[in-house]
Amino acid sequence: MDIRSTLTELCAAFNAHDLDRIMAFFADDCVLEMPRGSHPWGARHAGKAAVRTALAGRFAGLPDVHYGDTAHFVDEAAGTGISKWTLT
Repeated sequence: MDIRSTLTELCAAFNAHDLDRIMAFFADDCVLEMPRGSHPWGARHAGKAAVRTALAGRFAGLPDVHYGDTAHFVDEAAGTGISKWTLT
């Protein structure tokens, strides 16, 4: 799967609140940094289990959360990509 397709599918998984589908994109040693948390910079979740727990909490606390107005920026030569979305 190319980078843009991967980012598009990841966003769709987030909008479906499908934790299994979301976590399939994450490595075992992944890190998720979220803007809200107990620290001034938010919260940092390290490892697949911690990330899954954090996302489950987000979906439980915001059951109608939606990631819209998506834009994906890809540098195929570098093998990197970034997604931007509006959270509602």
